[in-house]
Amino acid sequence: MWVQKELTLKPKNRGFHLVTEEVMQQLPEIRQFSVGLCHILLQHTSASLTINENADPTVRMDFESHFNRTVRENEPYYQHDYEGSDDMPAHLKSSLLGCTLTLPITRGRLNLGTWQGIYLCEHRNHGGARRIVITLQGE
Repeated sequence: MWVQKELTLKPKNRGFHLVTEEVMQQLPEIRQFSVGLCHILLQHTSASLTINENADPTVRMDFESHFNRTVRENEPYYQHDYEGSDDMPAHLKSSLLGCTLTLPITRGRLNLGTWQGIYLCEHRNHGGARRIVITLQGE
């Protein structure tokens, strides 16, 4: 069986946001699958997706601090700068982390580890709502 749908995530401030529940609330179809895969594509080039700690919010704050130090704004060699000082670093961060996830489905739920959750990594100061395409495959 295959299911594909587009979802919209609410606008978030710049930072790393736990969105597992927001995604699952919009994906009741997953309950039809006893085993399978869930592929998630974020349809944007200035945000990203990753899996990490779902319990302690300081992990997400540390991610934001680290990436802002690693990929700085206003570098003199940036040529793509007409959309704001946060835009080119957002593209770089998106490429480093990626915009897709493939996760196992077991008994109608994502089979994540106890402390794992889906992060939307918003790299723009004002990124707006974000679109994702979810493809479920399995039985």
